Amino acid sequence: MAMGTKRKTPPGLVLVRRIRGRNWSPKTFRYAILLITFIAYACYHASRKPSSIVKSVLHPDSTKPLPPQHNKYPWPLGNVFVKEENQEIKLSKGGWEPFNGKDGTSRLGEIDVAFLACYSIGMYVAGHLGDSLDLRLFLTWGMIGSGFFVGLFGMGYFWNIHAFWFFLVMQMAAGLFQATGWPSVVAVVGNWFGKRKRGLIMGIWNAHTSVGNICGSLIAAGVLEYGWGWSFIAPGFVMSLGGVLVYLFLAAYPEDVGFPDINSNSGKFIKRNRNVDEEEESVEADVEGEGSGSGSGAGYENKRSVGLLQACMIPGVIPFALCLFFSKLVAYTFLYWLPFYLSQTTIGGEYMSVKTAGNLSTLFDVGGIVGGILAGYISDKFKARATTAATFMYAAIPAMLVYHSYGGVSQTVNVLLMMVAGLFVNGPYALITTAVSADLGTHKSLQGDSRALATVTAIIDGTGSAGAALGPLLTGFLSTLGWQAVFYMLVAGALCAGLLLTRLVIAEIREKLGYVDEVAASEPLLSERR
Repeated sequence: MAMGTKRKTPPGLVLVRRIRGRNWSPKTFRYAILLITFIAYACYHASRKPSSIVKSVLHPDSTKPLPPQHNKYPWPLGNVFVKEENQEIKLSKGGWEPFNGKDGTSRLGEIDVAFLACYSIGMYVAGHLGDSLDLRLFLTWGMIGSGFFVGLFGMGYFWNIHAFWFFLVMQMAAGLFQATGWPSVVAVVGNWFGKRKRGLIMGIWNAHTSVGNICGSLIAAGVLEYGWGWSFIAPGFVMSLGGVLVYLFLAAYPEDVGFPDINSNSGKFIKRNRNVDEEEESVEADVEGEGSGSGSGAGYENKRSVGLLQACMIPGVIPFALCLFFSKLVAYTFLYWLPFYLSQTTIGGEYMSVKTAGNLSTLFDVGGIVGGILAGYISDKFKARATTAATFMYAAIPAMLVYHSYGGVSQTVNVLLMMVAGLFVNGPYALITTAVSADLGTHKSLQGDSRALATVTAIIDGTGSAGAALGPLLTGFLSTLGWQAVFYMLVAGALCAGLLLTRLVIAEIREKLGYVDEVAASEPLLSERR
């Protein structure tokens, strides 16, 4: 759909309006936008987790003894962390060709990088398309298509397929469709919210990443005993249902439901044909009648989307994009390999089952939720996005080293150190992909053209996704040399991520010191006046 074509109000909202007899308030719409986009991107991440859960089933370690049976369920979640199942012994006996050979871990790394490489490449195209097409329909088809190909990967189990190319192609296709997600949801949220408290709002909202990882891990591990194919089919089906939800209820633009544009700085609605911003209550009264019509976005204006080169010239886009390259290298290595790492190393003197390792790995994302919210709040409080992101990346270095060195002492110690590592690893990743991308997508150099949101987000996250592809690929090879080599790679990645923001950090510090100097210089004048 070209940008000049008027979009229709989502059918679910038309039904709600008919039942209520009037439109929702702007505040209600904002809550709905946050909830729907939260669910949508949680579905995206849930569908990425199955490959990490089934790695130990596809490529079992024949030298590792199976975990012992226990009469009592271990701490902390009772029978969620089951140490052993008879079905798992059957699953782990021979693995699945072509992943059960000597080069099995390398092939597992290759299908990860195939997914992420296509995701990264597709991101640049998806970002421009997101600024040119109807975001609701674009996101809907992206979710349904992604769920379809994730499910097809799992069908390889039931069809008894052992050709490596089949799994490679399924992952590549899924990666292309998954690229539709992030630029779209960030652009939708940016269309409805201004910059005020954006870091905190998006830090809380960005918990969808970790919530999706947790749900994906629990779903994939929960159905694993029925065959590893179900670990892909179930999340893929949930993903497609999420696409239906988006189609029915997502109002991607305020204009689609009768409201005027949003001021990107204040977050207030801009009254049509006036030069002043109006409060939400006034706008609600004025547009109540407009929004209760049959449906096309009455306030829609034709806005030109920016090109990739123009978006790259926005100050800060390139440094943050390169920083995210290394930040996602670290984060996605944990995303794809942490369950495998937990199942291949002793914790408290024992090996874990595949299901236990998958469930335990979710606690890394619990720490990530706290990290994303904390990073957003701190960056809002001090108005220092770059300094906050760099500080978190530097703090992630000792956190990861301590986790690797002492995580095997006991399950309690492992959980605590894992959550701390998740906090510092996912904090800057969440901040850059949300608040920073939205800030730069509405930069003053764009003269208020919000249609750059998806493009800028795609450039930053697309570059980051290239790092996300590299990390798991390198891990597939380095893990054969020992996990210490993998953690050294992660430390190097975190260090590079922090260093790439050095210039922006210095600029932020100078700005703060300059402000302090101005205040100090004005104090004598104030005292003289008194």
